[in-house]
Amino acid sequence: MTASIRHNLGKNPPIPPLESGDRLTCHEFERRYHAMPDTKKAELIEGVVYVASPLRFRSHGKPHGDLIIWLGTYKVSTPGVELGDNATVRLDLDNEPQPDVVLLIDEILGGQARISEDDYIEGAPELVAEVAASSAANDLYDKKKAYRRNGVKEYIVWQILENKLDWFCLENGEYISLELDKSGTIKSKVFPGLWLDIQALYTGDMTRVLTMLQQGLSSDSHSEFVQQLARKSQA
Repeated sequence: MTASIRHNLGKNPPIPPLESGDRLTCHEFERRYHAMPDTKKAELIEGVVYVASPLRFRSHGKPHGDLIIWLGTYKVSTPGVELGDNATVRLDLDNEPQPDVVLLIDEILGGQARISEDDYIEGAPELVAEVAASSAANDLYDKKKAYRRNGVKEYIVWQILENKLDWFCLENGEYISLELDKSGTIKSKVFPGLWLDIQALYTGDMTRVLTMLQQGLSSDSHSEFVQQLARKSQA
């Protein structure tokens, strides 16, 4: 054996970078992701890697921020509910998405997801929200299937170029679109009081969005939900 071969055998091979289209296990996906600290967003969907391109302000950053304002206000008013921004979710052996926003109930209060010892979400959050460029985005195809199969109870996809928002609710193993009521509002079935004035969101009128949300937070159903979570925290 030559000296150069002996030298190479003593070194660990370099970890390959993540590239869109790679087919990996969750373990290998995480190994490569951890080796790329400058990568801000990468996902494993049905065993396929998706590395995000730089995100534009109007088509992603601003609407993402508006969703955070809306859902974050609900979180502040609902003890026992947690909000996550771009947190990796270990759904199953083939899926580790990094949703734009997640809203979940604390595990000790009956939530279906948990926070692992190494600080990742494991299991299905109660609600996931994604900002997509259009209806052609993967958010409405393989990712939607993975969320449905793993039991994400509500799934929001805001398609910016088409100025359209789909809010799906899991019923009998299938996603059903929630409908607007007479006032143009969508109301969550999982999080009582989480109400959305959808036209106000489209136009960026966050004052109106938060006014409608405040009506939901003042409803009897939200008060009962908060009391229910409080009783579980004391049990």
